[in-house]
Amino acid sequence: MKTLEQRAIGCLAGAAVGDALGGATEGRSPEQIKQRYGGYVTGIVGPFLPDWQTARPMSPYHKGDGHITDDTLMTNTIVKVYEAKRDHLDAYDMADLLVPLLMNEKVWIPELEKETVALNRIFLAEKWLVTRLHYAHVDPREAGNGNVVNCGAAMYMAPVGIANSANPRGAYAEAIEIAGAHQLSYGREAAGVFAAAVAEAMRPEASVDDVIQASLSVARDGTRAAIEAVVKAATTVDDWQSAIGVLREAIVPFDTVGPNYREPGLGGRRPSRLHAIEELPIALGMVIVARGNYTDAVLGAVNYGRDSDSIATMAGAICGALHGIEAIPEAWRNAVEQNSRLDLAANGRSMAAIATEVRAKDSARHEAYEAAFAEFGVVGA
Repeated sequence: MKTLEQRAIGCLAGAAVGDALGGATEGRSPEQIKQRYGGYVTGIVGPFLPDWQTARPMSPYHKGDGHITDDTLMTNTIVKVYEAKRDHLDAYDMADLLVPLLMNEKVWIPELEKETVALNRIFLAEKWLVTRLHYAHVDPREAGNGNVVNCGAAMYMAPVGIANSANPRGAYAEAIEIAGAHQLSYGREAAGVFAAAVAEAMRPEASVDDVIQASLSVARDGTRAAIEAVVKAATTVDDWQSAIGVLREAIVPFDTVGPNYREPGLGGRRPSRLHAIEELPIALGMVIVARGNYTDAVLGAVNYGRDSDSIATMAGAICGALHGIEAIPEAWRNAVEQNSRLDLAANGRSMAAIATEVRAKDSARHEAYEAAFAEFGVVGA
């Protein structure tokens, strides 16, 4: 049985490695991926475009070659927020702790091949945090309103799941709280559900079925319907190659982006109770098809294309939490550690310690509540 620390390390390492593999194929179709790489991607590969320095729409980012993307940059920053707070997070922590880190702390950006602040790399939907919270002084609980609806908040919620290990409802509530500073509608909902999935995957002896049931137990509206549809489709295939088309077909009715990922229609990424982000349901579907196997789930996500780095981040986090870092191929780990200049175990160790502290604080708070409530005497007497 994996310890809390082993699961936490596996979760965050799994997310980072999945992110790094998926970066190379991001925004492409499965057909384009196979044509470029001479078949399915089965490991670390180079950039999709050889002239990535100037080629649009990916320039100036060096994707591929084991480079993490903004998914992991944001995840690592949330870990630092937890290290500062050492307790549950709320929306105000996003303004008081997260935004200053994004604006002021220099980190190595593999895709830019230089050290700079994360703000210079994160996507426009994440820059929204700085615009709204730092410059516009919007109430952090409402700052996500008006943003593009995407997976931007969901992609970095794995640490929230670890902080609430074995408590998916607690993880969901905390993620919904802090995601309100960044996202709205089904983008915010996906953040909560992903955190719940990770929290369940962290539980000793948790299974893939347990993770799916925990996700469905908290999911609402179009997000729940999308997960149900993709889960049903995933049970009809038993390998990730066959799953790519099947899962895509299942998510289409809930996807606002449309068939051309780079050119969403006018209804794309707008609030809705009927729709869902694509990334989370597909990640859960790939975990089902892979039966929790890290390699198969991540390769399915990578070769699915579209927002492949975020899909692989989520699938990798869940499988890593279930099985630990040993489930991740050593060659992939070594390449990502070296080429992204990361210690893949450090954040997991830190979050395991923080989760232990948070649990102790929760226990003390609950004991205080029980003692206070007991003073009421017997209710109805």
